[in-house]
Amino acid sequence: MPPFVGSNPLSYGFRHNNNMDSNSNIVTIDVGGHLFQTTKQTLNQAGSKSLFSTISSNLDNDSVPFIDRDPGIFSVLLSLLRTGNLPSKAKTFDIQDLIFEARFYGVEQLILNSQSNPSQFEPFDLEKSLLLPLTGRDSPSAISTTENGSVQVAHGCKITSFDWSLKRKSTILTQFPAIDSMLCLNSTTVAVGATDFSGLQILDLVKGSVKKNLNWENVTKSGSTVQAIGTSGEFLFTSFESSRRNSNCIMVYDVNDDFKPVTKIGHYEIFGAELDSAIPATKLRWLPSHNLLMSAGSHSGPSGVLGNIKFWDLRSGNTVWEIKENVDCFSDITVSDSSSGIFKVGVHSGEVFHADLRNIGSENAWICLGDQRKVTNGKKEGIGCKIESHGNQVFCTKGGNVELWSEVLIDGSIKGRFGSEGRVFRKNYMGRAKDFCGNRITHFSFGGNRMFVTRKDQQFVEVWQSSVRGF
Repeated sequence: MPPFVGSNPLSYGFRHNNNMDSNSNIVTIDVGGHLFQTTKQTLNQAGSKSLFSTISSNLDNDSVPFIDRDPGIFSVLLSLLRTGNLPSKAKTFDIQDLIFEARFYGVEQLILNSQSNPSQFEPFDLEKSLLLPLTGRDSPSAISTTENGSVQVAHGCKITSFDWSLKRKSTILTQFPAIDSMLCLNSTTVAVGATDFSGLQILDLVKGSVKKNLNWENVTKSGSTVQAIGTSGEFLFTSFESSRRNSNCIMVYDVNDDFKPVTKIGHYEIFGAELDSAIPATKLRWLPSHNLLMSAGSHSGPSGVLGNIKFWDLRSGNTVWEIKENVDCFSDITVSDSSSGIFKVGVHSGEVFHADLRNIGSENAWICLGDQRKVTNGKKEGIGCKIESHGNQVFCTKGGNVELWSEVLIDGSIKGRFGSEGRVFRKNYMGRAKDFCGNRITHFSFGGNRMFVTRKDQQFVEVWQSSVRGF
Protein backbone atom coordinates (compact mmCIF):
# COMPACT_ATOMS: atom_id res chain seq x y z
CA MET A 1 0.00 0.00 0.00
CA PRO A 2 1.38 3.47 -0.91
CA PRO A 3 2.33 5.69 2.00
CA PHE A 4 -0.35 7.94 3.46
CA VAL A 5 -3.26 5.98 1.95
CA GLY A 6 -6.17 5.70 4.37
CA SER A 7 -4.40 7.57 7.16
CA ASN A 8 -2.96 10.91 8.08
CA PRO A 9 0.04 11.21 5.73
CA LEU A 10 2.15 12.90 8.39
CA SER A 11 1.71 10.00 10.76
CA TYR A 12 3.26 7.59 8.29
CA GLY A 13 6.85 8.03 9.41
CA PHE A 14 9.14 10.56 11.10
CA ARG A 15 12.76 10.98 11.94
CA HIS A 16 13.57 12.99 15.09
CA ASN A 17 15.32 16.28 14.59
CA ASN A 18 15.84 18.08 17.89
CA ASN A 19 17.82 20.85 16.22
CA MET A 20 14.92 22.21 14.14
CA ASP A 21 14.19 25.87 14.78
CA SER A 22 10.45 26.47 15.16
CA ASN A 23 10.83 29.81 13.37
CA SER A 24 12.91 28.39 10.50
CA ASN A 25 11.61 28.50 6.95
CA ILE A 26 13.78 25.51 6.02
CA VAL A 27 12.03 22.15 5.70
CA THR A 28 13.80 18.77 5.75
CA ILE A 29 12.09 15.75 4.16
CA ASP A 30 13.30 12.14 4.10
CA VAL A 31 12.32 10.42 0.83
CA GLY A 32 13.37 6.79 0.56
CA GLY A 33 16.29 7.37 2.91
CA HIS A 34 17.54 10.52 1.14
CA LEU A 35 17.28 13.86 2.90
CA PHE A 36 16.04 16.89 0.97
CA GLN A 37 15.95 20.47 2.17
CA THR A 38 13.70 23.16 0.76
CA THR A 39 11.50 26.02 1.95
CA LYS A 40 7.86 26.19 2.94
CA GLN A 41 7.24 28.65 0.11
CA THR A 42 8.55 26.12 -2.41
CA LEU A 43 6.32 23.36 -1.05
CA ASN A 44 3.30 25.66 -1.16
CA GLN A 45 3.85 26.20 -4.90
CA ALA A 46 2.26 22.77 -5.33
CA GLY A 47 -1.18 24.03 -4.29
CA SER A 48 -3.31 23.57 -1.20
CA LYS A 49 -4.57 20.10 -2.18
CA SER A 50 -1.13 18.59 -2.72
CA LEU A 51 0.89 16.38 -0.38
CA PHE A 52 3.66 18.99 -0.43
CA SER A 53 1.33 21.60 1.04
CA THR A 54 0.08 19.10 3.63
CA ILE A 55 3.64 18.48 4.76
CA SER A 56 4.38 22.19 4.93
CA SER A 57 1.34 22.94 7.08
CA ASN A 58 1.74 19.99 9.49
CA LEU A 59 5.41 20.26 10.49
CA ASP A 60 6.43 20.15 14.13
CA ASN A 61 9.75 20.80 15.83
CA ASP A 62 10.77 17.24 16.63
CA SER A 63 10.30 15.24 13.46
CA VAL A 64 11.29 14.92 9.82
CA PRO A 65 8.51 13.63 7.55
CA PHE A 66 9.42 10.35 5.89
CA ILE A 67 7.97 9.37 2.46
CA ASP A 68 8.62 5.88 1.11
CA ARG A 69 8.91 6.86 -2.56
CA ASP A 70 11.57 7.15 -5.27
CA PRO A 71 14.05 9.89 -4.21
CA GLY A 72 15.26 10.43 -7.79
CA ILE A 73 11.83 11.38 -9.10
CA PHE A 74 11.15 13.41 -5.95
CA SER A 75 14.24 15.45 -6.78
CA VAL A 76 12.82 16.15 -10.25
CA LEU A 77 9.46 17.23 -8.84
CA LEU A 78 11.14 19.45 -6.26
CA SER A 79 13.06 21.19 -9.08
CA LEU A 80 9.73 21.63 -10.89
CA LEU A 81 8.33 23.41 -7.82
CA ARG A 82 11.37 25.66 -7.60
CA THR A 83 11.56 26.74 -11.25
CA GLY A 84 8.29 25.83 -12.92
CA ASN A 85 10.21 23.69 -15.42
CA LEU A 86 11.41 20.11 -15.46
CA PRO A 87 15.20 19.86 -15.16
CA SER A 88 17.27 18.15 -17.86
CA LYS A 89 17.76 15.08 -15.64
CA ALA A 90 14.01 14.42 -15.99
CA LYS A 91 14.81 12.86 -19.38
CA THR A 92 16.43 9.93 -17.59
CA PHE A 93 12.97 8.88 -16.39
CA ASP A 94 10.02 7.62 -18.40
CA ILE A 95 7.32 10.29 -18.61
CA GLN A 96 4.73 7.80 -17.34
CA ASP A 97 6.79 7.22 -14.18
CA LEU A 98 6.94 10.97 -13.62
CA ILE A 99 3.19 11.31 -14.13
CA PHE A 100 2.47 8.41 -11.74
CA GLU A 101 4.57 9.98 -9.00
CA ALA A 102 3.20 13.45 -9.72
CA ARG A 103 -0.32 12.13 -9.18
CA PHE A 104 0.72 10.69 -5.83
CA TYR A 105 2.03 14.08 -4.73
CA GLY A 106 -0.89 15.95 -6.34
CA VAL A 107 1.17 17.96 -8.84
CA GLU A 108 0.35 16.36 -12.22
CA GLN A 109 -1.00 19.70 -13.44
CA LEU A 110 2.43 21.26 -12.93
CA ILE A 111 4.04 18.64 -15.17
CA LEU A 112 1.34 19.21 -17.77
CA ASN A 113 1.95 22.96 -17.66
CA SER A 114 5.67 22.48 -18.13
CA GLN A 115 5.36 20.05 -21.03
CA SER A 116 2.14 20.86 -22.91
CA ASN A 117 1.25 24.45 -22.16
CA PRO A 118 -0.42 26.36 -25.03
CA SER A 119 1.73 29.40 -24.16
CA GLN A 120 4.77 27.35 -25.24
CA PHE A 121 3.48 26.95 -28.79
CA GLU A 122 6.23 28.11 -31.15
CA PRO A 123 4.91 28.04 -34.73
CA PHE A 124 8.20 28.92 -36.43
CA ASP A 125 10.04 26.11 -34.64
CA LEU A 126 7.59 23.25 -35.20
CA GLU A 127 8.84 20.06 -36.81
CA LYS A 128 7.59 16.50 -37.09
CA SER A 129 8.74 14.73 -33.94
CA LEU A 130 6.53 11.71 -33.32
CA LEU A 131 4.08 9.29 -34.95
CA LEU A 132 1.03 8.00 -33.08
CA PRO A 133 -0.01 4.62 -34.57
CA LEU A 134 -3.68 3.68 -35.00
CA THR A 135 -5.15 0.19 -34.92
CA GLY A 136 -6.84 -1.28 -37.99
CA ARG A 137 -6.70 -0.37 -41.66
CA ASP A 138 -8.87 2.76 -41.65
CA SER A 139 -7.30 6.16 -42.22
CA PRO A 140 -8.32 9.06 -39.95
CA SER A 141 -11.61 10.72 -40.92
CA ALA A 142 -11.72 13.35 -38.14
CA ILE A 143 -9.44 14.68 -35.43
CA SER A 144 -10.04 16.85 -32.37
CA THR A 145 -7.85 18.09 -29.53
CA THR A 146 -8.09 19.62 -26.08
CA GLU A 147 -6.29 22.69 -24.81
CA ASN A 148 -3.88 20.60 -22.74
CA GLY A 149 -2.69 18.54 -25.73
CA SER A 150 -4.72 15.33 -25.60
CA VAL A 151 -6.01 14.19 -28.98
CA GLN A 152 -8.90 12.05 -30.25
CA VAL A 153 -8.82 10.48 -33.71
CA ALA A 154 -11.78 8.95 -35.57
CA HIS A 155 -10.90 6.15 -37.97
CA GLY A 156 -13.60 3.91 -39.36
CA CYS A 157 -16.10 3.14 -36.61
CA LYS A 158 -13.47 3.67 -33.90
CA ILE A 159 -12.18 6.59 -31.83
CA THR A 160 -8.64 6.38 -30.48
CA SER A 161 -7.63 8.72 -27.66
CA PHE A 162 -4.17 9.77 -26.53
CA ASP A 163 -3.71 11.62 -23.24
CA TRP A 164 -1.65 14.81 -23.01
CA SER A 165 1.57 12.84 -22.50
CA LEU A 166 0.78 10.87 -25.71
CA LYS A 167 1.81 7.72 -23.83
CA ARG A 168 -1.61 6.47 -22.75
CA LYS A 169 -3.78 5.21 -25.58
CA SER A 170 -7.33 3.82 -25.62
CA THR A 171 -9.80 2.91 -28.38
CA ILE A 172 -13.59 2.61 -28.33
CA LEU A 173 -16.11 1.39 -30.90
CA THR A 174 -19.05 3.56 -31.98
CA GLN A 175 -22.36 2.94 -33.76
CA PHE A 176 -21.20 4.94 -36.80
CA PRO A 177 -19.94 3.16 -39.94
CA ALA A 178 -17.63 6.17 -40.29
CA ILE A 179 -17.32 9.47 -38.43
CA ASP A 180 -17.16 12.73 -40.39
CA SER A 181 -17.44 15.34 -37.59
CA MET A 182 -15.95 15.20 -34.10
CA LEU A 183 -15.42 17.80 -31.39
CA CYS A 184 -13.77 17.37 -27.98
CA LEU A 185 -15.89 18.88 -25.23
CA ASN A 186 -13.31 17.83 -22.61
CA SER A 187 -10.64 15.14 -22.25
CA THR A 188 -13.26 12.39 -21.70
CA THR A 189 -16.26 13.57 -23.77
CA VAL A 190 -16.69 14.10 -27.51
CA ALA A 191 -19.54 15.04 -29.83
CA VAL A 192 -19.60 12.97 -33.03
CA GLY A 193 -21.72 12.80 -36.17
CA ALA A 194 -21.72 11.62 -39.77
CA THR A 195 -23.17 12.68 -43.10
CA ASP A 196 -24.74 9.24 -43.67
CA PHE A 197 -25.92 8.37 -40.13
CA SER A 198 -28.75 10.14 -38.36
CA GLY A 199 -28.21 12.10 -35.15
CA LEU A 200 -25.45 13.63 -33.04
CA GLN A 201 -24.02 11.54 -30.21
CA ILE A 202 -22.27 12.68 -27.05
CA LEU A 203 -19.81 9.92 -26.16
CA ASP A 204 -18.06 9.04 -22.90
CA LEU A 205 -14.54 8.04 -23.96
CA VAL A 206 -13.77 6.33 -20.63
CA LYS A 207 -16.84 4.08 -20.56
CA GLY A 208 -17.15 3.83 -24.33
CA SER A 209 -20.86 4.62 -24.06
CA VAL A 210 -23.38 7.09 -25.47
CA LYS A 211 -24.26 9.80 -22.93
CA LYS A 212 -26.79 11.60 -25.10
CA ASN A 213 -28.47 11.31 -28.51
CA LEU A 214 -29.40 14.64 -30.13
CA ASN A 215 -31.62 14.92 -33.19
CA TRP A 216 -33.32 17.63 -35.19
CA GLU A 217 -36.94 16.86 -36.05
CA ASN A 218 -37.40 18.27 -39.53
CA VAL A 219 -40.68 18.85 -41.31
CA THR A 220 -40.54 15.63 -43.34
CA LYS A 221 -39.88 13.57 -40.19
CA SER A 222 -36.88 11.99 -41.91
CA GLY A 223 -33.55 11.45 -40.19
CA SER A 224 -31.11 14.33 -39.79
CA THR A 225 -27.41 13.94 -40.52
CA VAL A 226 -24.63 16.05 -39.04
CA GLN A 227 -22.70 18.37 -41.36
CA ALA A 228 -20.62 20.32 -38.82
CA ILE A 229 -20.09 20.81 -35.07
CA GLY A 230 -18.84 23.86 -33.15
CA THR A 231 -18.78 25.19 -29.60
CA SER A 232 -18.46 28.40 -27.63
CA GLY A 233 -17.73 26.54 -24.40
CA GLU A 234 -21.19 27.35 -23.08
CA PHE A 235 -23.11 26.21 -26.16
CA LEU A 236 -22.80 23.34 -28.62
CA PHE A 237 -23.66 24.15 -32.26
CA THR A 238 -24.69 21.45 -34.72
CA SER A 239 -25.47 21.84 -38.41
CA PHE A 240 -28.13 19.31 -39.45
CA GLU A 241 -29.41 18.35 -42.88
CA SER A 242 -32.48 16.18 -43.42
CA SER A 243 -31.82 12.74 -44.89
CA ARG A 244 -33.87 13.78 -47.92
CA ARG A 245 -31.58 16.81 -48.28
CA ASN A 246 -34.51 19.19 -48.58
CA SER A 247 -34.06 21.12 -45.32
CA ASN A 248 -31.30 22.16 -42.95
CA CYS A 249 -30.73 24.18 -39.78
CA ILE A 250 -28.27 24.91 -36.97
CA MET A 251 -29.29 23.72 -33.51
CA VAL A 252 -27.89 25.33 -30.34
CA TYR A 253 -27.60 23.19 -27.17
CA ASP A 254 -26.70 24.14 -23.60
CA VAL A 255 -23.52 22.25 -22.66
CA ASN A 256 -24.02 22.91 -18.93
CA ASP A 257 -27.68 21.83 -18.83
CA ASP A 258 -27.55 18.27 -20.17
CA PHE A 259 -27.43 19.50 -23.79
CA LYS A 260 -30.96 20.84 -23.75
CA PRO A 261 -31.97 22.68 -26.96
CA VAL A 262 -31.69 26.46 -26.58
CA THR A 263 -32.63 27.78 -29.99
CA LYS A 264 -32.65 27.03 -33.70
CA ILE A 265 -31.13 29.34 -36.31
CA GLY A 266 -30.75 29.28 -40.07
CA HIS A 267 -33.69 26.94 -40.70
CA TYR A 268 -34.19 26.54 -44.45
CA GLU A 269 -36.68 24.52 -46.47
CA ILE A 270 -35.71 24.02 -50.09
CA PHE A 271 -38.13 25.15 -52.78
CA GLY A 272 -37.45 24.69 -56.47
CA ALA A 273 -34.06 25.85 -57.63
CA GLU A 274 -33.18 28.07 -54.66
CA LEU A 275 -29.61 26.86 -54.33
CA ASP A 276 -28.77 29.24 -51.48
CA SER A 277 -31.25 27.53 -49.18
CA ALA A 278 -29.95 24.12 -50.27
CA ILE A 279 -26.52 24.75 -48.79
CA PRO A 280 -26.12 23.44 -45.22
CA ALA A 281 -23.31 24.81 -43.04
CA THR A 282 -20.28 22.54 -43.23
CA LYS A 283 -18.14 24.66 -40.90
CA LEU A 284 -19.07 26.39 -37.64
CA ARG A 285 -16.78 28.70 -35.67
CA TRP A 286 -17.52 30.87 -32.64
CA LEU A 287 -16.18 34.44 -32.53
CA PRO A 288 -15.97 35.43 -28.82
CA SER A 289 -15.04 39.08 -29.29
CA HIS A 290 -18.18 39.73 -31.35
CA ASN A 291 -20.46 37.08 -29.76
CA LEU A 292 -21.20 35.79 -33.25
CA LEU A 293 -21.35 32.36 -34.83
CA MET A 294 -19.80 31.92 -38.27
CA SER A 295 -21.42 29.32 -40.51
CA ALA A 296 -20.15 28.48 -43.98
CA GLY A 297 -21.22 26.07 -46.68
CA SER A 298 -20.65 25.56 -50.39
CA HIS A 299 -22.29 23.72 -53.27
CA SER A 300 -20.99 22.52 -56.64
CA GLY A 301 -23.54 22.91 -59.45
CA PRO A 302 -23.93 23.79 -63.14
CA SER A 303 -22.76 27.35 -62.45
CA GLY A 304 -19.64 26.20 -60.62
CA VAL A 305 -18.89 26.22 -56.92
CA LEU A 306 -21.12 28.60 -54.96
CA GLY A 307 -21.19 29.27 -51.24
CA ASN A 308 -22.23 31.57 -48.46
CA ILE A 309 -20.69 32.73 -45.20
CA LYS A 310 -22.95 34.04 -42.47
CA PHE A 311 -22.38 35.58 -39.04
CA TRP A 312 -25.25 34.92 -36.65
CA ASP A 313 -26.40 36.79 -33.59
CA LEU A 314 -27.73 34.05 -31.30
CA ARG A 315 -29.94 36.42 -29.30
CA SER A 316 -31.95 37.60 -32.27
CA GLY A 317 -31.39 34.60 -34.52
CA ASN A 318 -30.55 36.96 -37.39
CA THR A 319 -27.51 37.32 -39.61
CA VAL A 320 -25.43 40.47 -39.14
CA TRP A 321 -23.15 39.85 -42.13
CA GLU A 322 -23.39 37.59 -45.14
CA ILE A 323 -20.84 37.00 -47.89
CA LYS A 324 -21.97 35.38 -51.14
CA GLU A 325 -19.25 33.25 -52.70
CA ASN A 326 -19.55 33.38 -56.49
CA VAL A 327 -15.95 33.86 -57.65
CA ASP A 328 -13.25 31.52 -56.35
CA CYS A 329 -15.50 30.15 -53.59
CA PHE A 330 -13.75 28.85 -50.49
CA SER A 331 -12.42 25.31 -50.41
CA ASP A 332 -12.04 25.79 -46.66
CA ILE A 333 -12.50 28.75 -44.33
CA THR A 334 -11.70 29.84 -40.78
CA VAL A 335 -12.08 32.89 -38.57
CA SER A 336 -9.44 34.29 -36.22
CA ASP A 337 -10.51 36.25 -33.17
CA SER A 338 -6.97 37.33 -32.24
CA SER A 339 -6.22 38.47 -35.81
CA SER A 340 -9.73 39.94 -36.25
CA GLY A 341 -10.11 38.39 -39.67
CA ILE A 342 -11.66 35.71 -41.85
CA PHE A 343 -9.31 33.58 -43.92
CA LYS A 344 -10.18 31.26 -46.79
CA VAL A 345 -8.37 29.21 -49.41
CA GLY A 346 -9.92 29.60 -52.86
CA VAL A 347 -11.18 26.46 -54.56
CA HIS A 348 -9.92 27.61 -58.00
CA SER A 349 -6.75 29.52 -57.14
CA GLY A 350 -5.59 27.58 -54.09
CA GLU A 351 -4.52 30.97 -52.70
CA VAL A 352 -5.21 32.37 -49.22
CA PHE A 353 -7.61 35.33 -48.88
CA HIS A 354 -8.26 37.66 -45.95
CA ALA A 355 -11.29 39.74 -44.92
CA ASP A 356 -10.97 42.21 -42.04
CA LEU A 357 -13.64 41.79 -39.34
CA ARG A 358 -13.22 45.46 -38.48
CA ASN A 359 -14.95 46.19 -41.77
CA ILE A 360 -17.83 43.84 -41.05
CA GLY A 361 -20.72 44.34 -43.43
CA SER A 362 -18.62 45.77 -46.27
CA GLU A 363 -18.84 44.50 -49.85
CA ASN A 364 -15.86 43.05 -51.73
CA ALA A 365 -14.26 42.18 -48.42
CA TRP A 366 -11.77 39.62 -49.73
CA ILE A 367 -8.13 40.49 -50.40
CA CYS A 368 -5.90 37.88 -52.00
CA LEU A 369 -2.70 37.32 -50.01
CA GLY A 370 -1.10 35.32 -52.83
CA ASP A 371 -1.21 35.39 -56.62
CA GLN A 372 -4.34 37.30 -57.67
CA ARG A 373 -3.96 36.07 -61.26
CA LYS A 374 -4.96 32.52 -60.27
CA VAL A 375 -8.43 33.57 -59.11
CA THR A 376 -10.10 33.02 -62.49
CA ASN A 377 -7.96 30.16 -63.82
CA GLY A 378 -10.72 27.55 -63.26
CA LYS A 379 -8.25 24.79 -62.42
CA LYS A 380 -9.57 24.11 -58.89
CA GLU A 381 -6.11 24.06 -57.35
CA GLY A 382 -7.61 24.54 -53.89
CA ILE A 383 -9.56 21.26 -53.71
CA GLY A 384 -8.52 19.37 -50.59
CA CYS A 385 -6.70 22.34 -49.03
CA LYS A 386 -7.38 23.00 -45.33
CA ILE A 387 -7.05 26.24 -43.39
CA GLU A 388 -7.14 26.91 -39.63
CA SER A 389 -6.13 29.74 -37.32
CA HIS A 390 -4.27 29.30 -34.06
CA GLY A 391 -3.16 32.22 -31.94
CA ASN A 392 -1.98 35.00 -34.24
CA GLN A 393 -1.08 32.65 -37.08
CA VAL A 394 -3.01 31.07 -39.94
CA PHE A 395 -2.05 27.61 -41.22
CA CYS A 396 -2.97 26.40 -44.70
CA THR A 397 -2.25 22.97 -46.18
CA LYS A 398 -1.26 22.59 -49.83
CA GLY A 399 -0.96 18.95 -50.78
CA GLY A 400 1.51 17.49 -48.28
CA ASN A 401 2.90 20.80 -47.02
CA VAL A 402 1.80 23.42 -44.49
CA GLU A 403 2.01 27.16 -45.09
CA LEU A 404 2.22 29.51 -42.13
CA TRP A 405 0.79 33.01 -42.63
CA SER A 406 1.67 35.71 -40.10
CA GLU A 407 0.83 39.36 -39.91
CA VAL A 408 3.69 41.86 -40.10
CA LEU A 409 2.98 44.93 -38.01
CA ILE A 410 3.79 48.08 -39.97
CA ASP A 411 2.82 51.74 -40.02
CA GLY A 412 -0.88 52.18 -40.75
CA SER A 413 -0.19 54.55 -43.65
CA ILE A 414 1.60 51.88 -45.65
CA LYS A 415 -0.38 49.73 -48.05
CA GLY A 416 1.29 46.46 -49.04
CA ARG A 417 0.39 44.15 -51.88
CA PHE A 418 0.13 41.29 -49.36
CA GLY A 419 -2.76 42.75 -47.39
CA SER A 420 -5.17 45.57 -46.77
CA GLU A 421 -4.12 49.04 -45.73
CA GLY A 422 -2.17 48.80 -42.51
CA ARG A 423 -2.18 44.98 -42.62
CA VAL A 424 0.51 42.91 -44.30
CA PHE A 425 0.76 39.11 -44.17
CA ARG A 426 3.78 36.98 -45.04
CA LYS A 427 4.07 33.30 -45.83
CA ASN A 428 6.51 30.72 -44.49
CA TYR A 429 6.70 26.98 -45.02
CA MET A 430 6.63 24.87 -41.89
CA GLY A 431 9.00 22.11 -40.91
CA ARG A 432 12.37 21.08 -42.24
CA ALA A 433 13.19 19.74 -45.71
CA LYS A 434 12.68 16.16 -44.50
CA ASP A 435 9.07 17.00 -43.54
CA PHE A 436 8.06 18.18 -47.03
CA CYS A 437 6.08 16.44 -49.78
CA GLY A 438 4.35 13.67 -47.87
CA ASN A 439 0.89 12.38 -48.73
CA ARG A 440 -1.87 14.97 -48.93
CA ILE A 441 -2.82 16.36 -45.52
CA THR A 442 -6.43 15.54 -44.70
CA HIS A 443 -6.85 17.04 -41.20
CA PHE A 444 -4.85 19.03 -38.69
CA SER A 445 -5.52 20.47 -35.26
CA PHE A 446 -3.76 22.15 -32.33
CA GLY A 447 -3.51 21.24 -28.65
CA GLY A 448 -1.08 22.24 -25.92
CA ASN A 449 2.17 23.22 -27.63
CA ARG A 450 1.68 20.79 -30.54
CA MET A 451 0.15 20.47 -33.97
CA PHE A 452 -1.41 17.14 -35.01
CA VAL A 453 -1.53 16.14 -38.68
CA THR A 454 -3.18 13.26 -40.57
CA ARG A 455 -2.52 12.29 -44.17
CA LYS A 456 -4.33 10.42 -46.93
CA ASP A 457 -4.03 6.59 -46.76
CA GLN A 458 -1.90 6.63 -43.60
CA GLN A 459 -2.89 4.92 -40.32
CA PHE A 460 -1.12 7.22 -37.89
CA VAL A 461 -1.08 10.79 -36.61
CA GLU A 462 1.95 13.06 -36.92
CA VAL A 463 2.90 15.16 -33.91
CA TRP A 464 4.64 18.44 -34.68
CA GLN A 465 6.26 20.35 -31.86
CA SER A 466 9.24 22.52 -31.04
CA SER A 467 12.57 20.75 -31.10
CA VAL A 468 13.49 22.26 -27.72
CA ARG A 469 10.30 21.20 -25.89
CA GLY A 470 9.33 17.97 -24.19
CA PHE A 471 11.03 14.63 -23.83
